Amino acid sequence: MCPMQPGLTRDVDIAIVGSGFSGSLLAMIARRLGRSVLLLERGHHPRFAIGESSTPLAALLLEEIAGRYDLPRLLPLAKYGSWRRAYPDVACGLKRGFSFFRHEAGAPFAADRAHRDQLLVAASPHDAIGDVHWYRPDLDFFLVREAVASGAAYLDGVTITGVEPHADGARLFGDHLEVRARLVVDATGPRGCLHRHLAHGERALPGLPPTQTLFNHFTGVRRFAEVAPRAFDGTPPYAPDDAAVHHVFDGGWILVLRFDNGITSAGIAATEPLARELRLGEGAPAWSRLMARFPSIGAQFAAAAPTRPFTWWPRLAFYSDTIAGAGWVSLPSAAGIVDPLLSTGFPLTLLGVQRVAAAIAETWDTPQLPERLRAYAARTAGELETTARLVGALYDAFGDWERFTALTFLYFAAASFTESARRLGRAALAGDAFLLGAHEPFAAALHRSLRLAAELRERPSAARRRRVLEAIASAIAPVNVAGLGDPTRGNWYPASASDLLTAAGTLGASVADVRAMLERCGFLPDGTGP
Repeated sequence: MCPMQPGLTRDVDIAIVGSGFSGSLLAMIARRLGRSVLLLERGHHPRFAIGESSTPLAALLLEEIAGRYDLPRLLPLAKYGSWRRAYPDVACGLKRGFSFFRHEAGAPFAADRAHRDQLLVAASPHDAIGDVHWYRPDLDFFLVREAVASGAAYLDGVTITGVEPHADGARLFGDHLEVRARLVVDATGPRGCLHRHLAHGERALPGLPPTQTLFNHFTGVRRFAEVAPRAFDGTPPYAPDDAAVHHVFDGGWILVLRFDNGITSAGIAATEPLARELRLGEGAPAWSRLMARFPSIGAQFAAAAPTRPFTWWPRLAFYSDTIAGAGWVSLPSAAGIVDPLLSTGFPLTLLGVQRVAAAIAETWDTPQLPERLRAYAARTAGELETTARLVGALYDAFGDWERFTALTFLYFAAASFTESARRLGRAALAGDAFLLGAHEPFAAALHRSLRLAAELRERPSAARRRRVLEAIASAIAPVNVAGLGDPTRGNWYPASASDLLTAAGTLGASVADVRAMLERCGFLPDGTGP
């Protein structure tokens, strides 16, 4: 890769600030659409980045981008098996599902045979089509090279010192550099380039408590199933550590993601009282205090060594009060960040990439482009707010596992229905909004469930708790294609072909249609059925 050299002035159609995965993806798409592109990066690749856990919906969106814009080299990145075959030098990790474990301070993890202290939700039936943890130093470097190969100009080591938007675009200023672009796209992440230079404010995300985060990469992290083997007697739907692992406790939670290169990503998100008690700002000593508090997690990390200094964010959530304006737009990753609890960042960002790309494809050189970008900004804001309300309700339920698991079903039901409908060619059934926001019955039921959950937080009572659980069950019933809430499964939910075949009518399809879709997607690799 040969970065372009600084000069006095550059004139381009689109300037993208930030060469993480979203900026590089949009650069490739814009080149396929015939636009001239300049991709600007403050640092140098490869470099550390967070946001590492993909989901089935994110994989599908990546597949759709690859197909729609003739980017076939992106397709292998959607599944673990194809990624490892096509790009063995780009590190990743296997994600077969979402694993949640409930912990009590000072006590080892309980080996409850009814699994009342855990929740395993599979995202795939076997490793080959499993989802992927993205090792961002390798993946972002791969994608920026793909962007350059597509014809995007690239310049790294750039510090933007000024931004001047105007009706016909914007100007960016840096050391020995001026860029005149018809559209500037911010892909720099929370509190990023345009947010700072245009002096935008921040809004509070509704329903979400203030949180801090401390995170790092480690070597030598044990598998949790080795630490607490009796907790997984029987046949879990996947190896519990081949997942996004969530250790949940009063006041916060720890995320653990394993990569195939021996590195494990881990970090805590903690509400303000717990963060102050642990003194998260102290970094490594705070992590040691956290490990001492939870013996089983401490045993998992007993031989672990950090690979870099700890990163502490005194404010995890972020929500910009302005997402688009004259001559510029922010991708969702720069517009706001909620919390990684449900791995919502990737699908939200990829939906945003799709929408901005469609606006460029369909309204470039027309007066409608600013209107499309304003509509995109409004949708992004609405989806961030709904996601925040759901995650906030989950934080409230950390001490009530039945309610916590029920609330996660709102997300898993929406995601599995959306993915299934889109893969069946029936995208209109789900709409194109996150959390089925365009599916009016579910959207109304979701918001009612979250409103009741907020009322429970303000005025706790057994009756209000019961109403929350009943509202959630009612909300997911019409879109439940994954057997969620089945009491016979003991909080272990496999990715089951039988569930999807049974739900064919819910998806407006025949059993034969669903079976063909499952075979096409590799869900039934031998073609023999469930």
